[in-house]
Amino acid sequence: MSTEKKSWLKPILEPLRPMMRELLTASLFINLMALAVPIFVMQVYDRVIGHNGTATLKGLVIGVACLLAFDWIIRTSRGRIMQTAALRIDVEIGTKLFDKVMHLPLRTLESRPASFWQTLFRDVDAIRNTVSGATAILLADLPFVMIFLGVIFVIGRPLAVVFLVLFAAFIVLAWKSGNSMAESTGKEKNVQSARDNLVAEIIAGRGTVKAVALDRAIRPLWEERQAGTIEQSIHRGASADAFVNVGQMLTQLGSAALTTVGAIFIMDHELSMGALVACNMLSSRLYGPINQLVGAWKTFSSFRQSVERLGEVFAEPEERRESAIKRERPSGLITLEDISFAYDQKSQAASAIDRLEIRPAGITAILGRNGSGKTTLLKIILGLYHPAKGRVLLDGSDIAQFTRAELAGWMGYVPQECVLFNASIRDNIAYGAPGCTDEAILAAAQIAGVHQYIVDLPDGYGTSIGEAGSRLSAGQRQRIAIARALIGDPPVLLLDEPSASLDRQAEEDLRATLAELAKTHTVIVVTHSPVLLPICRDVVVLDKGAVAAAGPAAETLQRLFGVRPAAPQPTAPVPQGISTQAAAPLGSGIRIGVGGGQ
Repeated sequence: MSTEKKSWLKPILEPLRPMMRELLTASLFINLMALAVPIFVMQVYDRVIGHNGTATLKGLVIGVACLLAFDWIIRTSRGRIMQTAALRIDVEIGTKLFDKVMHLPLRTLESRPASFWQTLFRDVDAIRNTVSGATAILLADLPFVMIFLGVIFVIGRPLAVVFLVLFAAFIVLAWKSGNSMAESTGKEKNVQSARDNLVAEIIAGRGTVKAVALDRAIRPLWEERQAGTIEQSIHRGASADAFVNVGQMLTQLGSAALTTVGAIFIMDHELSMGALVACNMLSSRLYGPINQLVGAWKTFSSFRQSVERLGEVFAEPEERRESAIKRERPSGLITLEDISFAYDQKSQAASAIDRLEIRPAGITAILGRNGSGKTTLLKIILGLYHPAKGRVLLDGSDIAQFTRAELAGWMGYVPQECVLFNASIRDNIAYGAPGCTDEAILAAAQIAGVHQYIVDLPDGYGTSIGEAGSRLSAGQRQRIAIARALIGDPPVLLLDEPSASLDRQAEEDLRATLAELAKTHTVIVVTHSPVLLPICRDVVVLDKGAVAAAGPAAETLQRLFGVRPAAPQPTAPVPQGISTQAAAPLGSGIRIGVGGGQ
């Protein structure tokens, strides 16, 4: 394991050093007390049975009983130490991972499948179970096998050669199994990941899979990946079983060899019967941890892979956590300068804009064919995508200076695919501005046109919407997403096809709302709706990521399509709770400057 990939774990484990010392101390006493029973048996054979020493037997029994009671107390304390360590590891690594994932750039999150990020949180469990579970206890017990080896030398010196040979054989077996299991486990993880990725895609698109009966097409692919997983699992299991079986055979062989050699020395009066029995009992304590080590390499391999995988994620660059400067609420002036963005180095630029300036107050429509970069442009303005060169300015300040939370508070966003969470309607709206008041939630819902629907529900705003809003229609989900974007009263609103799932009446209501909001907000909307276009003052037309045309809507649309938008309809007032101060006349205040592309 490379130093870079595991260095993140050291600061987390460092505070656990006192616990580890307590664990080693407890393990020392437990292993010392494990000598009690073999010594007891040896004394009974050598001093009690042959001499009818009843009084000696009573003393030995009392002593062993006390030691066993103390052993139980120490083992219970060690278990509590491990539980405390597990809790701390869960909290530290789990919190660190959650914070890291939340601060990763969107492109980093999109570069890997959802199943990969789910696997990371299972990796936390793997690390916890290794560092604070049975494997940790095994590692704590390993150094103390030398105690048993020393005792065997003292009470059964003639048997020392047998123990040394078997001990060396177990060490070689553990080393060989470690190398083999690391390779087998890695291959198994790879094929499992490919299968899990496919399953995650099927579940995410289960509605389409059922509607189009895609199971017939997907089944062969799933069977292929499942077969690969089974094959690798069988291969890894067979390899592990082979090493475990060899270990068990060595244990039995050792017991037989020990008994045979011991019998010879007993007949030669160089060893007592009790010493042979005690050495046989100690042999299990000597070989047991090493034999367990043979079967524990899968755990060690999984631990190493989990640490490396988390190390790679923790090494990823993240978004800014603290703002370089502090500023008041912006007015909504947006400027893009020399923007160039591509999804990867091999792809052509998804967005290439010399200059685009949008002044506060007013509605700007983003038009273009599918794949022309409309959604990408919105994400660049939001700061979700970081351009390879160029910058985005908000009121003259580079948005790279601000945190994601600040930008989200200044720019509300309604994506084309509205994602809601399995919570109540109120919670889903409030997620846009944690800690907001009920009055603000009601105001946002009224503006979005979803309030009347919500109050007609039996549980009102407390209604659970199901997984991803499955209990709501597409139009209702979109309206709730609009309310979520409006809840913090951001000065800039970006909407990606906001009327795609709305009926005509709802679309006209949305038009009135946007027209009123545009008096005090900068509204940027991706749309081709003939209902919303008439209220747009300016238009930006994209083609292959570049600005093909830009300017006042009346002139630009007439030049491109030979149509002139109708005059905006009267608008409805905005409910109390959303700022409408400093209203500018509709149709003024935005200037779009385009360099090299009009």
